[in-house]
Amino acid sequence: MQGEAVKTTGLREPTAVLREVFGLSTFRGEQEQIIAHVMAGRDAVVLLPTGAGKSLCFQIPALCLDGVAIVVSPLIALMRDQVEALRQSGVRAAALNSTLTMDEVADIRARLADCEIDLLYVTPERLVSDGFLGLLSRLHISLFAIDEAHCISQWGHDFRPEYMQLSVLRERFPGVPRMALTATANPQTRDDLIHRLQLDDARVFSASFDRPNIRYTIVQKDNARGQLMAFLQGREGQSGIIYCLSRKKVEETSEWLNGQGIRSLPYHAGLDRSVRDANQDAFLKEDGLVLVATIAFGMGIDKPDVRFVAHLDLPSSIEAYYQETGRAGRDGQPSEGWMAYGMGDLVQRRRMIDDGASPVEVKRVERAALDALLGVCETTQCRRRALLAHFGETMSEDCGNCDSCLTPAQTWNGTEAARKLLSAIYRSGQRYGSGHIIDILRGQVTEKITRAGHDSLPTFGVGADLDAKTWQSVIRQMTVLGHISVDNEAFGALILEDSARPVLQGHQAIEFRRDRAGPAKERKRATRAQAEYVSDNPEDEALFQALRAERLRLAREQGVPPYVIFHDASLRDMARVRPSSVTEMGEVAGVGAAKCARYGRAFLAVIGEHG
Repeated sequence: MQGEAVKTTGLREPTAVLREVFGLSTFRGEQEQIIAHVMAGRDAVVLLPTGAGKSLCFQIPALCLDGVAIVVSPLIALMRDQVEALRQSGVRAAALNSTLTMDEVADIRARLADCEIDLLYVTPERLVSDGFLGLLSRLHISLFAIDEAHCISQWGHDFRPEYMQLSVLRERFPGVPRMALTATANPQTRDDLIHRLQLDDARVFSASFDRPNIRYTIVQKDNARGQLMAFLQGREGQSGIIYCLSRKKVEETSEWLNGQGIRSLPYHAGLDRSVRDANQDAFLKEDGLVLVATIAFGMGIDKPDVRFVAHLDLPSSIEAYYQETGRAGRDGQPSEGWMAYGMGDLVQRRRMIDDGASPVEVKRVERAALDALLGVCETTQCRRRALLAHFGETMSEDCGNCDSCLTPAQTWNGTEAARKLLSAIYRSGQRYGSGHIIDILRGQVTEKITRAGHDSLPTFGVGADLDAKTWQSVIRQMTVLGHISVDNEAFGALILEDSARPVLQGHQAIEFRRDRAGPAKERKRATRAQAEYVSDNPEDEALFQALRAERLRLAREQGVPPYVIFHDASLRDMARVRPSSVTEMGEVAGVGAAKCARYGRAFLAVIGEHG
């Protein structure tokens, strides 16, 4: 059973739709201006961070204008979730995709012909097919919304060639407003997607990319599993995503987590499609499940209550890191982005670029993107400042919600250590990897050292005052600074760059970031983060958990994800306000008319039981 369908005869007032359908009292940021601009028949490019209400910018005009809005979406999972959430709110929405039967497709086509659908979600592949374009030509279309529009750019990390053909919309439907929307686009990607979609005359709406509810933490790898487990302590019952670079590591990590008592499922492109779909479905519909995945998972996933995203390997760029961590906290509640990385990640990522089939120019851009991310990893300053600077934003003050702000990094004068390292690399012929160079510096007598005669080098043993872990940090940071590089074709040999000369000659000072303490400190931070998420009022927290249980029961009855009924933010508001009537329930944030009529009494009963 669905709620009463929203009718769309003539123009409706956006603020009324916002309240009646979506249960919200005010627009955020530039939402109201964007909606008014599109309703006036003009094109728009919308750059908003995840969780900023991007979807409302096309959903509300679709409900205010006559006709059907066509939403281009890259993934079937995203379509399914958004359509179900809209239906729960009483909206006449549908999706055409490859999972439907012929009868279901015929039903949707009939409803389109009878003007009984207000939003239709389609993939770019279906949209540009001749048959579908012919169908659209017979409909009254209110607008086109191209979601995840960064996919059209060759500089976007989710490049989708099918998006390239969407410029046909301007040619075939010149009077219909078009919107391109994305939550991740640096200036180069933004300009590229505008050009390819022929939106050069469109107004660009761009909000801050800041996600203040996400706490960023980046640590150097030192027993990565132990560090991850320390991070996860205090987060029992939370939904989270853990990203790994390889399929094998995904499966091994998921199996290990289950052995530690943390319910986990794997997700990667090598799994059988039915298993992959089942695991994704479980993650969307169940509370407290951890999904371990490659980057094959995530784009367009609409689950709002992901409380953390962890990376056990270095992503490819700031854009990738921002988008992946952005899958946490879409509901605006406190969330975490945590990453552990090391020298091995750096070497592997650069090897992947060098061995890839991309053109030289693209490889150059990929290397620059990786270097920019490494700069964020190694900075001693506010992480959020560094992230936002990449998107062209300047913060007036530190964020106070990243590891660099909460536990400022210490630095040390590493000029002499840097000179010793560079000398050891040079004197050994720039033919050896980091492990061998560290053995030279620390004076370790190994078979390889003796065979090469490196125990007689002037640099043998000159770095014995530093342990191997500190030397690994020095090598990593010198690589990030561009003074040394890794020759992947020579089995990871370290070689000197031109910029190393003034350092080696003593003309340039070097400051190194001191690596943080290990898992014990991570455990303290995890406990503090969990405390900030849980309500200060024990009675409110108990009611919130009871409301979650009721939501889960209702969701299981319908076979839908719990969050399409209510977001956690709405349940927390219920627990705080404690409405005692259907009218008061309708004032809770996120409770629109259809949801209030459908679920209000069930949740009021739970509130009543908790006095």
